[in-house]
Amino acid sequence: MEKQIHVFYTGMVQGVGFRFTTEDIAKDLGVCGWVKNLALGGVEIMAQAPEDVLKEFLSRINQHFSHYIRDVDIQWFPASNEFKKFSIEL
Repeated sequence: MEKQIHVFYTGMVQGVGFRFTTEDIAKDLGVCGWVKNLALGGVEIMAQAPEDVLKEFLSRINQHFSHYIRDVDIQWFPASNEFKKFSIEL
């Protein structure tokens, strides 16, 4: 079943390749949505895929950046079907 997540990461998550790695993981798993840096130093993600795929997506991000992530806030929603690909937003 398709789901959508809205995620905020805080910590040392900018300047470490977080957005580019997230984009690669998303494309590898077929996740749609976007990732962007926030003005106060965090990273925000909106993503849509089957629930099990989103859990793998989050797991891979955590595996790559666990030393940089201080906190994560994840909100789950029904799929909106508004995304067709995954991109880095500015």
